[in-house]
Amino acid sequence: MEKRSVDVAIIGSGTAGMAALRAATQHTNNVVLIEAGEYGTTCARVGCMPSKLLIAAANAAHEARHTGQFGVHTAQVEVDGKAVMARVQQERDRFVGFVLESVAGFNAKHHIQGRARFKDEHTLLVDDHSEITAQRIIIATGSRQVFPALLKAAGARLISNDEIFELPDLPKSVAVFGPGVIGLELGQALSRLGVNVKVFGRSGSVANIEDDEIRDYAEKTFNEEFYFDAKASVTRLQEQEDHVLIDFINLEGLAVQERFDYVLAATGRQANVDQLGLDNIDIKLDSKAVPIFDTSTMKTSIQHIFMAGDANNSLTLLHEAADEGTIAGHNAGLYPLVKQHERRAPLTVVFTEPQVAAVGETLAELNRSHVVIGQVSFESQGRSRVMGKNKGLLKVYANKDSGEFLRAEMFGPGAEHLAHLLAWARQQRMTIAQMLSMPFYHPVIEEGLRTALRDAQSQLSVLKIEQPTTRLLSQVL
Repeated sequence: MEKRSVDVAIIGSGTAGMAALRAATQHTNNVVLIEAGEYGTTCARVGCMPSKLLIAAANAAHEARHTGQFGVHTAQVEVDGKAVMARVQQERDRFVGFVLESVAGFNAKHHIQGRARFKDEHTLLVDDHSEITAQRIIIATGSRQVFPALLKAAGARLISNDEIFELPDLPKSVAVFGPGVIGLELGQALSRLGVNVKVFGRSGSVANIEDDEIRDYAEKTFNEEFYFDAKASVTRLQEQEDHVLIDFINLEGLAVQERFDYVLAATGRQANVDQLGLDNIDIKLDSKAVPIFDTSTMKTSIQHIFMAGDANNSLTLLHEAADEGTIAGHNAGLYPLVKQHERRAPLTVVFTEPQVAAVGETLAELNRSHVVIGQVSFESQGRSRVMGKNKGLLKVYANKDSGEFLRAEMFGPGAEHLAHLLAWARQQRMTIAQMLSMPFYHPVIEEGLRTALRDAQSQLSVLKIEQPTTRLLSQVL
């Protein structure tokens, strides 16, 4: 067995691992990157990029079918499933190629292929060929799909986003389980491409939307386009030779049985830390057996071991993984000097149509008694009606006392763009008044945001009038 000593060992070559390598090598060149599988990120191979390629095709088909409202009439739209999937795969491979080029650009001595596991707090065994002694270690092993026991009955017809993009043609029917980000993005895309889709949820969650009113609005809107039951009662799955039989109670309360080509599981992911040999080190774990870490330093309970990316099962988003890898890489490279890093404003986007977006603190983190909520409906918003995309709600939250913008949640047109403006405002800790002082062109969707901000500001203005009156009355009494 080859033995090697390094300053920093990084386990995993995804977005977080590569960001960590770039950061760590700014401080030491004695670094090794260990990868158990194929090089290339989850985003490029099976995540954000191939899914957006499928969504782009789906939206093109949908737009072509809905030109009548503008007085433009087209012939019947035909979807070539094989051509759709061929483009998805070709462009996906192109994106993966860029990642591989980036990996190839790293010094060859920084790469080791194999599965790493802890022998002790400073020693990693890589398969049966290498033993690495590392002064600092970064865990960036990503995550993998998990399947509920019920779905395993679908057998070979059970797929996830790891497999769906490998299909040579579009299936005729798919049952999607899990109405989170992946489930609704892919479910709607497949439906728009002519696939018979039914989306089943269990808890009532819809694209992780927190606000009840926005969630109900989104569920109703999706149901106008494809079958969606956020609290489905599915009693049985049974694999047949070329399909899956599913027994469920439908939205009308009737017991039905339906056959599907595939069952697409979008039911969550598990951090890839269970095969790292964590029981060989004295590290503190959370209830899911994932190492506990500090979000500002990425440091675990063992001072020289850091976490980054999906492996920490926290903010499983590419931009967050890149930031975490960078923080972990710098701190591992500079160790024992460990710096706290201020995290960027939280930002999430779901690429359904209408899109879903959230910015800032979660509802659970807010003191609801100390906020005002401004809102707007996009049903009558000028530019949205012009484009025929006038569905959706936006809510903005502000601190009652300071007027500081705290949070926004949206289901509506152009949410990916509005969310970036709102995230920048949150990171700059702008007030509602400061946001309203920014320019708004006409006619644009952003005017809808201005309406919501004005609603919040009007409530803040009333509070400012009431507060002095209350103070004066208390002085008199």
